[in-house]
Amino acid sequence: MYERIAPEQHDSLDEIPEPSETVQVFGHDAAAAQLAGAHRAGKLPHGLIFAGPRGIGKASLAFQLAHYLLAHPSEGDAPQMFVPRDPGSSLYRQVASGAHPSVLHLTRPFNDKTKTFKTALTVDEVRRVGRFLSLTAHDGGYRVVIVDPADDMNTNAANALLKNLEEPPARTIFILIAHSLGRLLPTIRSRCQILRMQPLGDEDLIRALAAIGKEPGPGEREQLLGRAGGSVRNAVMLTEYGGVEIAEALDKLVTVSNLPATETHRLAEAVAGRDRAIQFGIFNDHALDILAREASAAAERGDNERANRISEAWQNSRIAILETDTYNLDRKQHVLSMIARLNDTFRM
Repeated sequence: MYERIAPEQHDSLDEIPEPSETVQVFGHDAAAAQLAGAHRAGKLPHGLIFAGPRGIGKASLAFQLAHYLLAHPSEGDAPQMFVPRDPGSSLYRQVASGAHPSVLHLTRPFNDKTKTFKTALTVDEVRRVGRFLSLTAHDGGYRVVIVDPADDMNTNAANALLKNLEEPPARTIFILIAHSLGRLLPTIRSRCQILRMQPLGDEDLIRALAAIGKEPGPGEREQLLGRAGGSVRNAVMLTEYGGVEIAEALDKLVTVSNLPATETHRLAEAVAGRDRAIQFGIFNDHALDILAREASAAAERGDNERANRISEAWQNSRIAILETDTYNLDRKQHVLSMIARLNDTFRM
């Protein structure tokens, strides 16, 4: 049975290892070889951005790199490729549990007052970097700061991180995880080397799911691969949290000529309950994905007017999602409004 040793995060899923606990990363051999080669050549940049869709292994690769640098601080002795981490080693357990003195993982902090995770990565979190870097590096080796995801930084946090990126100490590596590269400050992007990571291919996705005990059965495989978009996280949410049913219900409601009240309210009740945070996230993510795909398709057809209109709907929907989370607004009303917005957008 899976035993979590990493601190719980804002996006943790039951029975699924955290990125810091991931033993092996699938589908990113070229990226891993590039990073290992840069270290062996003494040319590893002090700032890296791992950019790509959510759930494809960006944070897992960041922890894999951290483990590699800590295990092989001398460039000449480092292997040419990353190797799977050993869960029985003290280094693995220290990094995975957040106890290693040379690894700092920044993510959304827990709010003790509301007993929930904050909706942004705050400036107080980023200020931990200064204290971290003021300490002597463990055994004179590397220090690694992982910002996960950097998209979640508010403006003050981003500006504070920028100061750290401008003059980093020697043998300090910043790894920024970015689901949406455009949300990072241009000045941050300019100080980092960007590593663009692609969704997993079908076989790599299946291998990754099998490694965590979530390999789909023969009857589920085709539908899962079609909807997961090369994302392990998407695949898990589709199979373990009713994601397929949520996506199918929303797809149907988006295009009907007259919204059926019964089905609309049934979907809202299914995803907006107090204990349905993950399902609520699945609904919102799928709503944004629908809009993003249609905007891209319209742009490819040369229908710029439709592409711009749907892009604006995407922006408005994203703002509505953030406001609902930030101000703890009524989730059911948010879902009903979102369905109506999508239906109006697609019928125009």
